[in-house]
Amino acid sequence: MTRYCATTALSLAAAAALGAPALAQAQAASVDPNRMVDTFERVGGKYDGYRRSGAKGVCAVAEFIGSADGRALSTASAFSGRPVPVIARFSVGGGNPKAPDNAKSQRNMALQFDLPGGETWQLGNISAPVFGAATPEQLLGRLESLLPDPETKKPNPERVKAFADANPEVLLQGKHFATQPVPASYDAVNYWGVHGFGFVDAAGRKQFGKWVFEPVGGTLGLSDEEAKARGSDFLFDELRQRVAAGGVAFDFKLQLAEAGDRIDSAVTPLPEQRKKLTLGRLTIKSVAADASGPCLGIAFNPMVLPKGIEPSADPMLAARAAPYAVSQGRRLIEGAKQ
Repeated sequence: MTRYCATTALSLAAAAALGAPALAQAQAASVDPNRMVDTFERVGGKYDGYRRSGAKGVCAVAEFIGSADGRALSTASAFSGRPVPVIARFSVGGGNPKAPDNAKSQRNMALQFDLPGGETWQLGNISAPVFGAATPEQLLGRLESLLPDPETKKPNPERVKAFADANPEVLLQGKHFATQPVPASYDAVNYWGVHGFGFVDAAGRKQFGKWVFEPVGGTLGLSDEEAKARGSDFLFDELRQRVAAGGVAFDFKLQLAEAGDRIDSAVTPLPEQRKKLTLGRLTIKSVAADASGPCLGIAFNPMVLPKGIEPSADPMLAARAAPYAVSQGRRLIEGAKQ
């Protein structure tokens, strides 16, 4: 079996393990998922066994307890009020497993809620209210504009500028990070879902919204001098110490969409004045002592949803399943690493 065929077979197997909806999305992808993952590797570097995005990460174990507001909005069993076991993964954005912790870059908090009856809910959350592109085609175009020139080994600035000028949405996330300090901790920054989802109640009524996980202890950033002093590898140990001391938790809040709001765009936040409801609290219980842990083989595909939660028509959301499956397949061949 050739490497391509083996990767494809394992990718489809990974998609199938996520369920029929994810497999359908993988088969109907508008952008070739192999080309997407190949481009991620060419831009960010290829590190065998590591995730092609969020490569530098650590596993954690958590617990979620849903609220009455959550139960009123959705029939999803996550909001029952009973403790729900959660597998979490905290990471730095990008494909480099040695990415610096003291840079003004993306932080991620991926979650898997293990629900009664074998149901699973996977959530991908990032430290910005917007994603880096509006569509998979735009994301691929942005990545291809950043490919290094064969002679200079660096991106061509004219090509980068031309694409950004024609697609200003791809600059929104970077502008956000440029205005924010380096997070002092994984538990001191907000994590947005960026995509719209529908919450369906017992009567079949559907309320769309976008969520954010807000740290109970508040957000905290570092000055440039403090970030430099912390060095490039402080976040994992810092999180372990905080969790061991107790009190690391996030409130799961849903911002409610109203008529006329864009809920099908990952680059368009809801208006700030929209009402928020607290759907429950996520408490981090422990952090892996090393590069192992229960999150190692989880793709954290946000299209894996429980009954009572439905995806919006956001094209970036629908397009995630196939590249995730391709990346997972390659990691299985290479030997999955954290």
